[in-house]
Amino acid sequence: MGFLPQELGFASGMTRWRRLRDWNAAGVWQGLHEFLLAELRTGEVLDLSRASVDGSHLRALKGGGATGPSPVDRGKKRRRPAPGADPRRAADPRQARTTRRRPDVLYGDRGYDHDKYRRQVRELGIRSLIGRRGTGHGSGLGKNRWVVEAAFALPHWFRRLRIRWEIRADIHRDFLTLGCAMICWRRLKNSV
Repeated sequence: MGFLPQELGFASGMTRWRRLRDWNAAGVWQGLHEFLLAELRTGEVLDLSRASVDGSHLRALKGGGATGPSPVDRGKKRRRPAPGADPRRAADPRQARTTRRRPDVLYGDRGYDHDKYRRQVRELGIRSLIGRRGTGHGSGLGKNRWVVEAAFALPHWFRRLRIRWEIRADIHRDFLTLGCAMICWRRLKNSV
């Protein structure tokens, strides 16, 4: 946000940060994201009958709130877990306010091969297709699970979301919500 020139009529950096924060607090970015998700659903571009779950993390160079140890750096700090690691979140009706409330099927990799996760998903009335630990590759789930890997890659289109530069977790979350809305807008624009 600091790269928008004031000579072209953009406000100062601090004013832009305040507007980002205030608009997010007012629900502007979340409302925009939900509206675009509903449009994608109406245009049959978004299929909510299936969902995939996985976890991810990103570097948080300046630390700040909502950071913790990285699962891949042997306990080093400065990582922020990305939403989606809990299989119930993939089935959360607040994720997309459209006519469909829950997917019919939830796909997961071997990391979710626990009775606890299977039970939680089953209690929501969702069939789970989760890879089994100790089995070889080639379970057949990859043809359905690739969408979650692709979804994790989409925010990386935005340099600001590849690495968390903000100390404040709420500002990073604001950028993430805005980025998700922009991804939906691009998908909707390209589907017409």
